[in-house]
Amino acid sequence: MTREELIEKIQKVEALFNGTDSQGEKQAARSALERLHAQLGPAPEKSIEYKFSLADPWKRQLFLALCRRNNLTPYRQYRQRYTTVMLRATRTMVDEILWPQFLELSKLLHDYLDEATRDIISRGVHRDLSEAPEQAHLPNT
Repeated sequence: MTREELIEKIQKVEALFNGTDSQGEKQAARSALERLHAQLGPAPEKSIEYKFSLADPWKRQLFLALCRRNNLTPYRQYRQRYTTVMLRATRTMVDEILWPQFLELSKLLHDYLDEATRDIISRGVHRDLSEAPEQAHLPNT
């Protein structure tokens, strides 16, 4: 049954409900209306094409994995850079599910990679990981 047919059926049942004085018929019409309204539900949300630019390869891998876990199919257009990820999804899916998941897991991934990098460099290269100090500008001599 199409959405239009369902709306038409609801209108007919409402007319029946409003046109009867019998309590039994009114109750039957009310029950039918409730069932039809439940079937109608909200209008389906349309998919939108999104373009994401993710230069960090670890974050891009994370984003692609999250898309696939949520049954979404990421892609790139012909000749697009590897840093670009295209996605067709509903606004609700991206704004309420995919992007919040990505931000949370991306922060965890960043913190983990930062900690691992600092550990490897301090143990394997040199213990001092401080930034280079700023020096006053010296004139050329």
